[in-house]
Amino acid sequence: MTNKARIELSPLGACFETDVGASLETALAPYGIEFPCGGGGTCRGCRVRLIEGSLAVGPQTQRAFTPDELAAGWRLACQAKVEGPLTLEVAQWASPVLGDDSRLVVEPSTGTGIAIDLGTTTLVVQLVDLANGKVLAVRTALNPQAAHGADVMSRISFALDGGSQVLSGAIRNTLGEMIAGLPGSESVRTVMIVGNTVMHHLFCGIDVEPLAHFPFLPLTEGQQDLAPGSLGWDLPPQARVHFLPCLGGLVGSDVLAGVVATGMAESSRLCALIDLGTNGEIVVGNAERLLCASTAAGPAFEGGRIRMGMRASAGAIARVGVDQGQLQCLVLGDEAARGICGSGLVDAAAAGLQLGAIAGNGRLTGGAKVFPLLNGVSITQADIRELQLAKAAIAAGLRILTRHWGADLDALDTVYLAGAFGNYLNVMSARSIGLIEVDPGRVKPVGNTALRGVKMHLLTASQRDTRISGILSRTEHLSLAADPRFEEIFVDCLAFVDG
Repeated sequence: MTNKARIELSPLGACFETDVGASLETALAPYGIEFPCGGGGTCRGCRVRLIEGSLAVGPQTQRAFTPDELAAGWRLACQAKVEGPLTLEVAQWASPVLGDDSRLVVEPSTGTGIAIDLGTTTLVVQLVDLANGKVLAVRTALNPQAAHGADVMSRISFALDGGSQVLSGAIRNTLGEMIAGLPGSESVRTVMIVGNTVMHHLFCGIDVEPLAHFPFLPLTEGQQDLAPGSLGWDLPPQARVHFLPCLGGLVGSDVLAGVVATGMAESSRLCALIDLGTNGEIVVGNAERLLCASTAAGPAFEGGRIRMGMRASAGAIARVGVDQGQLQCLVLGDEAARGICGSGLVDAAAAGLQLGAIAGNGRLTGGAKVFPLLNGVSITQADIRELQLAKAAIAAGLRILTRHWGADLDALDTVYLAGAFGNYLNVMSARSIGLIEVDPGRVKPVGNTALRGVKMHLLTASQRDTRISGILSRTEHLSLAADPRFEEIFVDCLAFVDG
């Protein structure tokens, strides 16, 4: 008989048994615990704190933590094996998921529909009354694929190593369970899904190999139509599932939905839409034409590759400001500061510039090794470099797309910031570090445009085909890396700027 060990997770309240000798990574994956580097032990994203029991300290864990942190019980879950009963504090607590409750134009119809925002990190499922657009129920969850890497490139690597069906099955099963938990799902007529190109391919069972190398062009970008039965979903047999088409290259249907939600494709004024994330997506244009591109910003905006980085959850420093020469930090939740999320990182860099602790080139001044924030939370020189790489990728991308459109940044009437990070970003801080190089008065956080856009599509049946075909026909995808000036512009954008 196999020996079992009981594991308790705090503050999640979960309790389960697993085999002694089993990988802790495998045991924790079903509970929404992310492994940002895919279990390679090269980041601290899966850190857990040992409250009761024991976990051996291997060389990678020893390198990841200070002696004080090891003494306090911190371990890398991906490097540990279960030796016996454990009580663990999980550093990754449930993050707020950005939904959408906007009033929308409705063409009344019968039955219900389901709108899904399939994000790399989070999932949102909304049951919508097709007669009036009312949201009847909402379900949110973490993307289970995160157990195999926090970013899309990690998941592509896992897929190419034979894990494609694992990733496809995991997301289909999780969404199916979320749908099964919705009241009245027997009346569903249509399910519409948006997500980035990698999520599109993995959900639909399309080979992601072409996305692993230059020029990063998918096998197909088009809409995928599936029957619920083929997905194992408990929905009426006449219901249909539609994964909306990608906009181009690595710019997915979530950004297409953002173009719909902002109305920029019908505007006479030049606008930009920026989705700030690991794979930053940018669209520049108006009713005349649209240019889109993706840029590898890296995970810094989501707390990845930052020594004390974390998602925007309890214990994360989310705001940093300066008051009478002193740092003021806002921590999420009723908790002591445990780390820093993306919005806090941008603020911290801006505050460091203001105080003279960080130079314009990004160097810590006065020989300092870290820039201390609150309760032992600090950012390092390496953290600042990660932020510089991320912000330079976005700034360079916006410059190049605008130039290709035949304009300059001053010609942009509005810059829309989509997604959770964009919604909580301090625009003044973003301006001061050179992330968003336009007047803050022209920058507009717009929340979850992916979810809003897919609902708009769901609720206006007569406009579906013409709206999307019109946008796609006027959109050109550009490869930023192919631009002869990309490297020069990227390097120019690395430095921090002030106002």
